[in-house]
Amino acid sequence: MAEENQPAQGQAEGQAQEQQFSIQKLYLKDVSFESPNVPTVFADGEWQPEVNIQLNSSNKSIGQDAFEVDLKITVTAKQNKKTAFLVELTQSGIFTVAGFEQDNLRGMLGAFCPETLFPFAREAIAELVSKGGFPPLLLAPVNFNALYMQQAQQQQAAAAAQDTAH
Repeated sequence: MAEENQPAQGQAEGQAQEQQFSIQKLYLKDVSFESPNVPTVFADGEWQPEVNIQLNSSNKSIGQDAFEVDLKITVTAKQNKKTAFLVELTQSGIFTVAGFEQDNLRGMLGAFCPETLFPFAREAIAELVSKGGFPPLLLAPVNFNALYMQQAQQQQAAAAAQDTAH
């Protein structure tokens, strides 16, 4: 049986590197909660805030096949045009991503890794808002794949426009 396995191993070594993905560490890198108009904001009638959410992700290589990915979320809630609270949070992770072609690697770092970080960031934001005395804020799920594709298309369109301008 050992002889039967040897040719298969040799073939695998000759082919492209095997794809690997693993989470090394997840951590809260930066967090801020501000509520500049308490306690008066609590008396401003029925709680129906205007909520603005901004998402941004970035990544950097930190070694062979290791990448740090940051998911930054900013949530601003206004009640009667006064800021009720502002949450700024950066949820980060270290991921091993190996054996992917460049386009797929960008997709992993730009969509899949932020999607992995999002539930942790969502939980932290809900806790911070609750501890600030406000009703819990549960962020809706985000389609990071669609956001990544949209961003890639915008970059391609900008590059094409720049090429035609020259």
